[in-house]
Amino acid sequence: MRRVNTQRHSDRRAEILAAAQQCFAQMGFHQTSMQEICTAAGMSPGNLYRYFPSKEAIIAGIAERDRAEVGAQLANAQFTTDFFATFGALARHHFVERTAEEVGLCAEIMSESRRNPTIAKIMQGFDDEVKARLISMLRAAAERGDVSRDIDFEGVVTMMMVIADGVWWRRAVDPQFNAEAVLPIFMDLTHHMLLSRSQGESKDKEAE
Repeated sequence: MRRVNTQRHSDRRAEILAAAQQCFAQMGFHQTSMQEICTAAGMSPGNLYRYFPSKEAIIAGIAERDRAEVGAQLANAQFTTDFFATFGALARHHFVERTAEEVGLCAEIMSESRRNPTIAKIMQGFDDEVKARLISMLRAAAERGDVSRDIDFEGVVTMMMVIADGVWWRRAVDPQFNAEAVLPIFMDLTHHMLLSRSQGESKDKEAE
C-alpha cells in the first residue's frame, strides 16, 4: 500500500511540474499565479500546496527533474563505442529536439534568476552538477584516448555550456532560428576544443 501511495505522490508531482512548465513558458514566471497552475493541473490550491508551497519550490522541482534526466542520459550514453557520434546525438537532442515549451521555460528561468536570489541559487546548483558530470565524462574520454589529455576540461565544458545557453536563448526569441543548421558548426568547434592537432588529423584520416 505504501508503494502505491509513493508512486501516486510521484505521479502527482510530475503532473504539477508539467502543468507549471506549460504555464511558465506561456505566461512567464511573474504572470503565472498558483491558481493558474492549480487549474492547469486539475487540482485544488490546498492539494497543490501539499506538494509545492511556492512557485520557487516548483522551479526547484523542475530543476531536480531535469538534473536527474541529464544524469541518466550521460550515464546511459555509449561513449566507448564512438565518442563524437554519441556526443553529437546528445547535442542534437538538447539543441534541436527539445520542445519550444522547454526552451521557453529555460529562457524564462534564466531571466528570473537575475532578479530572484532563490531561483539563481537553484539554477547555479543545476549548472554546477551538470558541469561536474560533463567534466567527468571528458576525463573518462581522455583516459580512453578519445580526446586530448592536456585540454582545460573546466574551460572547455564552460564554453560548451555557454554555447548551449546561447542556442536555447536564440531558439526562444527568434522563430526563424535554425538550430539544425548550427549543430555541425558546434560539433566542429567541439572537435577543435577536444582534440590535439595530431589527434584531429588522425580522426580526419579515419573518416576518409
